[in-house]
Amino acid sequence: MKLKHIIPALLAGAALLFSSCEDRLDIQKHGNMGGQENFYKTDDEAMQAVASMYGSWGGLYYNWFFLKNLLADESWCGGGTRGDNPDYERLNEYTFDTNDGTIRGTYQGLYSIVYYANLILENVVPDTPTKAQAVAEAHFFRGWAYFELASLWGTAPVVDHVLSESEYRQTNSKPEELWKFTEDDFRAAVDSKALPSKAGVDDLAGTIRVSHEVAQAMLGKTLLFQGKYAEAAIELDKVIASGKYDLYKGDYDMLHHVRANGCCEAMLEVQKRQDYEQMWNQMTMTYIMIGWRTEHIDTGNLGGTIANGTYGFLNPKKSLYDAFVATEGADGYRLKSTIRSYQNLNDEYKLSVQPGKRLVGHEGYFNWKNRALVEDCVMDFSGFQALQYINLRVMRYAEVLLLAAEAHAMSGGSKAAEYVNAVRARARLQPLGSVTMADIKNEKRLELCFEGVRFQDLVRWGDAPQYLGEQGKTIPSFSSTGVDAEAFSNANYGFKDKHKLLPIPRVELEVNSGMKQNAGW
Repeated sequence: MKLKHIIPALLAGAALLFSSCEDRLDIQKHGNMGGQENFYKTDDEAMQAVASMYGSWGGLYYNWFFLKNLLADESWCGGGTRGDNPDYERLNEYTFDTNDGTIRGTYQGLYSIVYYANLILENVVPDTPTKAQAVAEAHFFRGWAYFELASLWGTAPVVDHVLSESEYRQTNSKPEELWKFTEDDFRAAVDSKALPSKAGVDDLAGTIRVSHEVAQAMLGKTLLFQGKYAEAAIELDKVIASGKYDLYKGDYDMLHHVRANGCCEAMLEVQKRQDYEQMWNQMTMTYIMIGWRTEHIDTGNLGGTIANGTYGFLNPKKSLYDAFVATEGADGYRLKSTIRSYQNLNDEYKLSVQPGKRLVGHEGYFNWKNRALVEDCVMDFSGFQALQYINLRVMRYAEVLLLAAEAHAMSGGSKAAEYVNAVRARARLQPLGSVTMADIKNEKRLELCFEGVRFQDLVRWGDAPQYLGEQGKTIPSFSSTGVDAEAFSNANYGFKDKHKLLPIPRVELEVNSGMKQNAGW
């Protein structure tokens, strides 16, 4: 049969088939699936919307964490070989452009949080305690997203509602507008009185969702970043005076592991669970990327405790190690819970780099603080070591104390030394009689390293050129025979004036003619 006869025959057969099935498809509808206008009415529906918002926030963590840590001066990108992750190398060495994938992913992820928050704020009427809490949490998370947009991008658009199709081409905001909007959201969350407080310092359940004090802490941080030091001190003092949080009194070495999930120091964490059936649904690439490049080393007496099969993409810099030694000595309690030298690990645990292997982006120092442990895994799967159930740390009480110390130091307050010395006491250091901004900066550098605060601090303090100006000029490599300090190099590198604000992702400008790029990009 010729083709011109086949096609009409098939069409006729299809028409007959659909005609004969038509009655079967005419099914009476029971109930109403509804639309957006019919949702958000009950407490259960409000909770579903809140769960989606938390999910969006948690899903951003990986990009958020690596973006902010790789831009800082605390670590080398590392990996298996040079070029193992060019995107991360470019971030770490300041050779990235406007099309960087991690910058784009973080920017878009922040606006996803804004979208989910706006859905709640537009559609949930706070006429029950549950719905009032949902609205307060939406204000908090929208404020949290805008804090990052304000401090990293500066001119990102303010989107205060769910956009209609005609509104998609938003224009840049001014930095002061962005900061005001961020501050207003946190004030709305705090003033609502709808966020619960923890029952006490050891209330584990109270760390699962945002508390009243966490909202106060972020309000204080936002005020501090704007230079409103006296106002920031008031808000941060309230968090401290509440007595709902405290520095972790257990083994400091375990503070960033499962044993300290939801502990008294936990302000804001992405929740993980030891749930074997759901482990692939809550997997995270965070710790497989941070963990040591175990295929190139023999872990010696650490075998059985260290989770093998990790990739080594966050290797401490010697300059950070030296800053620890200058403050607390080579045997410092906090240092030995944060960074270990190759010599120390070789002497104490017989760890060694395999013959003929090199660790790229490495000076012979290992991230001990965030090392991946077998006990942290739902399942120890060395083929793909991404099944930890460590809560992903976003903010902890030590940061609140150090923010408050800065607020007092800059506003003439009286409590800066008290707050810094609380952190130093936990690190088993002698108290300081008085505290300068240099002391506060140093404590933040040591206490909060690899926690995504350093880059934004260096920029706002005006210290970024000093600490980041040469970053990426040379990249070291390490083997059992020592460091090749200039294994790789770049012709263009380092923090420049344009890096005070990250570039608006190129794709945003391509689809939105109303947007303008940040200066210098």
